[in-house]
Amino acid sequence: MKSEVRVRIAPSPTGYMHLGLARTALFNWLFARHNNGTFIVRIDDTDEARSTDESLSQILSALKWLGLDWDEGIEKGGDYAPYVQSQRLDIYTEYANKLLDMGKAYYCYCSLEELEAERKQAQEEKKAYIYSGKCRKLSEEQKARFISEGRKPSIRLIADDRTIVVNDLIKGQVEFKLGLVGDFIIVRPNGMPVYIYTSAIDDMLMKISHIIRADEHLAGSTPKQILIFEAFNAPMPEFAHVPLVLGNKGEKLSKRHGATSVDEYRKMGYLPEAMLNYLARLGWSFDDEKEIFSLDELIEVFTLDKVGKAGGIFDQQKLQWLNGEYIQKMDIDSRTKAVIPFLKDASLINDDLISAKYEWIKQIVEAVGDRLKTLAQITDYAGFFFVDEVDYDQDAVDKNIRKEGILEALEGLKSAFGEIESFNQQNLENAIQSYADSKGLKAGKLIQPLRVALTGKPVGPGIFETLILLGKDKVIKRLDDVVKMIMNK
Repeated sequence: MKSEVRVRIAPSPTGYMHLGLARTALFNWLFARHNNGTFIVRIDDTDEARSTDESLSQILSALKWLGLDWDEGIEKGGDYAPYVQSQRLDIYTEYANKLLDMGKAYYCYCSLEELEAERKQAQEEKKAYIYSGKCRKLSEEQKARFISEGRKPSIRLIADDRTIVVNDLIKGQVEFKLGLVGDFIIVRPNGMPVYIYTSAIDDMLMKISHIIRADEHLAGSTPKQILIFEAFNAPMPEFAHVPLVLGNKGEKLSKRHGATSVDEYRKMGYLPEAMLNYLARLGWSFDDEKEIFSLDELIEVFTLDKVGKAGGIFDQQKLQWLNGEYIQKMDIDSRTKAVIPFLKDASLINDDLISAKYEWIKQIVEAVGDRLKTLAQITDYAGFFFVDEVDYDQDAVDKNIRKEGILEALEGLKSAFGEIESFNQQNLENAIQSYADSKGLKAGKLIQPLRVALTGKPVGPGIFETLILLGKDKVIKRLDDVVKMIMNK
């Protein structure tokens, strides 16, 4: 292990914080915390056309929501500021000039048409395209002619024909034949540096000890970045390429598999603790038994040698189960406060109701019990408590209420409930049992029709909790409403 662990994530602000990036950020964060190191957030925004402030804000917000605090970087500052690539262009120019001066890079005056012709020829010959290197040894006269023609050169780094061996901490030993890489562009003709180059320069100057990133960067970026480190005789970071997050059929996770961004899961009512726990176990193994880890436990046991080489299959059902486990761990006050924003977003409650009836809302959340797998499900399981008109599940109505004798039973229960002075469980049980006995019925046969009549749904909190929390007036009104609804159809 290197003496000082310094790791980073360097997202491009061109989209949202997807689950793969979140897991990579988590692995970097855990590795830093486990080794008492430094976790850095750097922004790679050299793609000017696609980078947006909105994406940057969303990515940083997702990191904060997950609780992945960083020690150095954007918003925090540090010894190697700035931490935004668009603010470091002078640095990249300086180091590109050093490469030119050392003879390790050169100006390439090839036009787009010439490069396209090379690509086409390689395609016709059924060969992988590798730049010919024809600008590597231009004469001064040739350079002067190209300049006089107004050609804007790119800058290419020289890739000698040799083999590079990388001892990746996850993938193991990987070999790259540089003859298959070719001299590659580090600065475009418009003067903008390319990502592979800027990332390596930043990693070098910021003394990054371990580059932990998705394995899609392994073949395309790693050999080129090693060449950049070697060109400056810089200490070589260790590499660890994390397998991708995959869909259920082993393909790369995409929108067709459902939600893929951290923000979507936040809005769906997932807890950050559950997301972190699930993402940590996605491709990382501890044992075959333990599924639930606190963040402190993860910090204590996380090592890169436990990260698998194969991609992790994303299982939303398992994530939902895990989220439910975390919800049930919350004390009732915390759980109530967590679901209130979802009730507000659904326009079921407002601040006045929260202030006046917080204890009632808390009792409703407690009545829902362990049914919640996401916070957003509170509107499904408890929304009926907060409305005047129930939205009935017609299949449930047909199955449970449109049956012989049920309307009469609901009318009878309405009358029985109306006579109760103290609307508590014992009195309600007695009223239901007495009515059932008077009609020669089993009391249990009345519960499901009563539930559907009061809630509009076939599942929900216990029937007596539902009756008590709705209150006598609302119960009688709903029984009256459902009878009228059936009679009018």
